[in-house]
Amino acid sequence: MKKRFPIPVIALSILAVALAGCAGGSATGKLQFYANGEDFVRQGFVSKDGWSISFDHVYITLSDIAAYQTEPPYDPSSGTDIDAKTEIALDGVYTIDLAEGGEDAPPIMLAEVSDAPVGHYNAISWEMSQASSGPAAGHSLVMIGTAEKDGQSIDFTINIDEECEYLCGEYVGDVRKGILEEGNTAELEMTFHFDHIFGDGELPQDDELNLAAVGFQPFADGADAAGVINMTDMHLGHVGEGHCHCACE
Repeated sequence: MKKRFPIPVIALSILAVALAGCAGGSATGKLQFYANGEDFVRQGFVSKDGWSISFDHVYITLSDIAAYQTEPPYDPSSGTDIDAKTEIALDGVYTIDLAEGGEDAPPIMLAEVSDAPVGHYNAISWEMSQASSGPAAGHSLVMIGTAEKDGQSIDFTINIDEECEYLCGEYVGDVRKGILEEGNTAELEMTFHFDHIFGDGELPQDDELNLAAVGFQPFADGADAAGVINMTDMHLGHVGEGHCHCACE
């Protein structure tokens, strides 16, 4: 059985800010913010170089989270700042374990704003920042787990120190998210694609995702994450299948 630890969640407070514009007037609803590491994190997967990877913990720290109503819709490929008529910002830093809860666990809710102006929240931004305390202290992302291949088993801890800003448009998935009607609840999701780091053994080796991914072999050979991973190139953060503009340092 995998040993699990309490998840330190540093939620200082929630600040809802309605900026310029008055879309929806005084009508409000509940807006919920989720983070999702997908089945790759919860159930494990095979990397592009044949390592079966399972995760005990994937600690990620998120801050400066904000949702926006924009017109026209924000295009993350532009790389520009988000120009919003309405903004809801979360004031706080959240360290969560994306591997929490077992294979069938739902995405993790970070916070909710109960009096958000109604409308379509079709853009979101956040930062992946270094944790100041807890099991991920000093790192923005910590991946702990086991990798197996050809009878070899490696317990690993991969620390990422880079801090990244993600600017994203509308969620892309089986359902639309972020459409808030008066008295109802709408969800927004920050989605993290870990196959972009390790690749996907179910895809052809010359698939675009595998060509860009690092795989696990460098870590099996003892490489340090800082030497092989450029987080800007990994495009870890998404909104469902929707892409985000990413800048890391």
